[in-house]
Amino acid sequence: MVFVKRFAAVLSVAVLAAWPGALVRAQAPDLILHNGKVVTVDPAFSIAQALATRGERFVAVGTNAAVRGLAGPATRVIDLRGRTVIPGLMDGHLHNAGGGPGVNLSEVRSMAELLAAVEARVGLSKPGDLVVSNSDWHEAQLREKRLPHRRDLDRVAPDNPVVLVRGGHEFIVNSAAMRRWSITRATPVPPGGEIGHDADGELNGELVDTARGLVKLPPPAKLAAEEILAQMKLLNAAGLTGIRIPGQFQFGGSAIEPYRMFQQLKAQGKLTIRVNYLMRIFDYSSVEKMRETIASWNVRPDEGDEWLRIGGMKTLVDGGFEGGHMRTAYEEPFGKGGKFKGIQVVPLADYVGAVRELNRLGWRVATHAVGDAAIDQVLDAYTAADRDRSIRGRRWSVEHFFIGRPDHYPRVKALDLAISAQDHLYRAGPSLVRYWGRERAEQVTPVRSFLDQGILVAGGTDSPVIPYNPFWAMYHFISRETISDGVYGADQRITREEALRVFTINNAKLTFEENLKGSIERGKLADLVILPADILTIPEKQIESLKPVATMVGGLFVYSDPAARLE
Repeated sequence: MVFVKRFAAVLSVAVLAAWPGALVRAQAPDLILHNGKVVTVDPAFSIAQALATRGERFVAVGTNAAVRGLAGPATRVIDLRGRTVIPGLMDGHLHNAGGGPGVNLSEVRSMAELLAAVEARVGLSKPGDLVVSNSDWHEAQLREKRLPHRRDLDRVAPDNPVVLVRGGHEFIVNSAAMRRWSITRATPVPPGGEIGHDADGELNGELVDTARGLVKLPPPAKLAAEEILAQMKLLNAAGLTGIRIPGQFQFGGSAIEPYRMFQQLKAQGKLTIRVNYLMRIFDYSSVEKMRETIASWNVRPDEGDEWLRIGGMKTLVDGGFEGGHMRTAYEEPFGKGGKFKGIQVVPLADYVGAVRELNRLGWRVATHAVGDAAIDQVLDAYTAADRDRSIRGRRWSVEHFFIGRPDHYPRVKALDLAISAQDHLYRAGPSLVRYWGRERAEQVTPVRSFLDQGILVAGGTDSPVIPYNPFWAMYHFISRETISDGVYGADQRITREEALRVFTINNAKLTFEENLKGSIERGKLADLVILPADILTIPEKQIESLKPVATMVGGLFVYSDPAARLE
C-alpha cells in the first residue's frame, strides 16, 4: 500500500521520536490535520496521513497516530475525512487576476456575443467616447476562432473609437479609432511592430507590439490597495499561495508603483499570498538611461523576505502569439509570401548591451521569448553576459519558450537556465495553427522535452492572458488537451507528479526558496491546499475542475469553501 511504502521517507525524521515528551507538550502544535492523504512533494514524493503546524511552519508530518500524539490542550485538530493535501501552489508568471474596468470579453464564446458586448458599452456612451476592452480574452474561445477586425467593430460602433486589448501584445481598433489617431495605410510601421492588413490591402485594425504606441489610451486608473486585496482573495481561492510577477502587476502600468503598494500591505500584515516581484526594463536604447532608471527605483536585487522579495529583472525580445520571432516564416497569409518571421522587438545589439549591464549590476535576468529565433537571441545575450561574469547557478530564466529546438537544450543546460512555462496552448491552440502551422503548434511549450533534458521548469499561467486557474494549467500539461481543439503534441505530456512539482517545489527553486517552501516538510513554511479529491488518482478530466476546499499560507487559512466544513 502506498501509505506503508512511503512512510519511511516521511518518518525517517527522528522528528517525532526525538523530542523529549516534556518538550513536545511545551511546544504543542497549533493545528493538526489528520485522516487525509498528504502529498508532500518532498524529494521522495512521500505520502503521509497527517501533519502539524505551529506558528508559520510545519512541525511534523507522518502517521495519524504519531502526529495526533503531539496534540496539546490548545491544539486545534481537524479531521480531513480522506481529503487530499498538497503544498501551496505557485504561479511563476502572473501579471494579475484579470478583470478591470474595460468591456469584459472573458465570458463571450462567439463573435456575435463579443460584438454585442461592445455594442452594449457603446449604447451607454456618448458619441465620440472611447470604448476599451479588458485584456483577458482570446479569439480561440470564440466559436469562429478568429479575431474581430475593424469592419466587424465598425458595424456596432461607427462613431465611437473602440480599442480591444488582446493580451499584452496587440490592440484591435475600429475606423473611428483610426481617425482619432490618424492611422492610415501611409502610416509607417514602427520598428518592432506590425500593422495588420486585409487581403485587399486595407487596414484590418490589428496593431501589434510597438505599433500599439500609435494609439494613446488614457493612463490606467491609479492602482488601489483594495484592488490588490481583492485579487489576492481570488488567487487564494484558486489554491495559490505564491506568485511571481513578471515586471508589471497590470498591463500598461508602472513597474515600481505596485511593488511599493505590496510593501505597504506587507507592513500592515495584509498580504495573503507570497510575492516574488520582478522589475522591468522598457527602454533598451541606452545603457546609461537604463542605469539611471534602475537607480531611481531605489531597490536592490533580491531585497525582501519570504512574503515579498525582488526576484530579478524582466526583459523581452519578441512578441506574443501574433509576433513570436521565428527562424522560418509564418504560415500564409501571415507569412506574407515567406517574408514575415515575427517581430524582433529589441535589436540584438541593444539587448546584449542591456543584459551585460544588468549582469554587471548584479541583477538576475528573466526574458520573454516565444519563437525559436527569439530563443537564439536570448541565448546569445546570456552567453555574452556569462563571459563577463558567470550566470551559472543564478537561475536566470527564459519566460514562455514556446518553440524549443534540439540545439537550444545544450546551451540552456550549459548556462544552467530555468524555464518559466505557461499553458497558452490550452486556450490558443487553433490560433497558433493558423499563425505557425500544425507542426509548430503541436510542440508549443514542450515541457516533456525540457524535463527530459534535466532543465528546471516552473509553471504558471501568464494571467490575464490565460486564466489564473492552476488546475487548468496542470491539466493541460498532463493531458495536452486544448479548450476547443483536442490534444496537441501528445508526446509532450507529463505525469501528475511532475505537474505538481512544476507548480510547487520548482517555482520555489526558481526563486531560490526551495528550503523555505514548495513541499510539506518539517521546518518549512506552512503553505498548503486541501482538495476535495485525490489529484493523483481521479479521472484526468476532473483535474481541470478541481476547486480547493481550503488554502493555508503561513499556518493560517486564507480561504475556506463555505460549503465544505472543516472541523
